[in-house]
Amino acid sequence: MADTAMSHSGEPKAVPWIPGARAEGAGPLDVAVWRLRSRGCWDDAAALLEPTADRSAPAALQRVALLVERCLFTGEGWAAAEDALRTAEAVAGTDDERGAAACERGHLAYASTVLGVRDRADEARAALGRAVALLAPAADGRPLLDFRRGLIAEHLSESPPAARAAYQRAHAGALARGDLLLMSFTWRHLAGLALRDGEPAEARRGFAESLRIREELGYLVGTAPALVALAGAVDEPEAASPHGWRPSSPRRDHVSLRVCVSLRVCATST
Repeated sequence: MADTAMSHSGEPKAVPWIPGARAEGAGPLDVAVWRLRSRGCWDDAAALLEPTADRSAPAALQRVALLVERCLFTGEGWAAAEDALRTAEAVAGTDDERGAAACERGHLAYASTVLGVRDRADEARAALGRAVALLAPAADGRPLLDFRRGLIAEHLSESPPAARAAYQRAHAGALARGDLLLMSFTWRHLAGLALRDGEPAEARRGFAESLRIREELGYLVGTAPALVALAGAVDEPEAASPHGWRPSSPRRDHVSLRVCVSLRVCATST
């Protein structure tokens, strides 16, 4: 998910975060956090941000984003993510920061609902609604918010047209800001909708773009669901079946991500 970059001094920059050394002005902390995150070492990455999280809203927001991502990838760590979220909400001082915190709350509630931990669909919708009210249309966090609204429309509200519109807004915003990681997500989810609509060629293009971006960025833990999705699009009859498991299904992603984590990718981080 999209994050904020930090300067060499450790102070976060108010620009979209390009992972690793691709970020202009990225310092050693940025690179270390990205390398750990990309290998599924979310706890270690979050620990690097913990010393400043109780007084720096950008650090607190990046930390909660890491821990919520861990919940989605593994189905574990809910209490730690909730604690980090409360910290981020407490230190948020501007509308943009409060909007970003609301966006994270909505995403955590979405993750809990879609993975069957606890039904928090109403909380997810309400939190993202608050984020819409707080984040201006041109705010840096708006593309990520649009993407997450698309997730809720697709997987909780079962409204593909609304999901497509939200994903397209997120994709355009990510493209304008150079947020490649977010584009890897929008490509994949738009491709999933294309496959659902019986457009396998468009779906394969989107899944392939998502995989390409993730490989180029070194987002290792994210390549598993990208590969699964692309393979599903190649196997057109099964992938397009109304009784099948769509490549963009969060539950399918959860399984493939757990496989990736089970390979102990942290051991290859050096």
